Amino acid sequence: MEVLLVEDEEKMVALLQRGLTEEGHGVDVCSEGREALERGARDGYDVIILDWALPGMDGLTLLKHWRSAGVRTPVLMLTARGTTTEKVTGLRSGADDYLVKPFDFDELLARLEALCRRGETEDGPLRLGGLVLDPRRRVLRRGEREEPLTAREFALFSALAKHPGEPQVRARLLAQAWGPDFDGSGNVLEVYVGYLRTKLERLEATDVTIRSVRGVGYKLVVATGDGAP
Repeated sequence: MEVLLVEDEEKMVALLQRGLTEEGHGVDVCSEGREALERGARDGYDVIILDWALPGMDGLTLLKHWRSAGVRTPVLMLTARGTTTEKVTGLRSGADDYLVKPFDFDELLARLEALCRRGETEDGPLRLGGLVLDPRRRVLRRGEREEPLTAREFALFSALAKHPGEPQVRARLLAQAWGPDFDGSGNVLEVYVGYLRTKLERLEATDVTIRSVRGVGYKLVVATGDGAP
């Protein structure tokens, strides 16, 4: 999993970061609400752990902003506020799960894994111009023509396709397609981008291109009806 941890308590951050990393997951940390607002909307995380009491912008307001902006990333609220009314408020504001501090780490991990599985099963076909990414069958489709994707190709293309037009850094693309422990050595990312470009060419999907972004990584560009990106 790629996890965004939104928490300002240093001891809690250290505990969660160490535990999740030891389990093989990637963790980015935001300790301030306004920074997290942009990060959660921009980057392709599998799940977000969100505290309620945050400086700058509280977790509940942050969550409402994300949902109103169309951010669908599963969110687990992790907070000391444990009354029934507070739990209901958090869930009705857009949280997918709610866990009260203090907590058992194994339970937290199991809840995060369940949220990620739920998100995978709910993903439907993604349309990009005249191209369709079908996650159930793991194919790219244009009209009656299809190109099957390997597991790595699918993970890489999905990471780009969920944020069209937005540059995605190499490290995140590598982590999503090869896992957080991959050291990124060699030119494996470039090789697989080449594979995807070849399949787009075979489908004649001229309105969808994968472009290099110097010093950053890659982005997926979908042309509009008038040919402009």
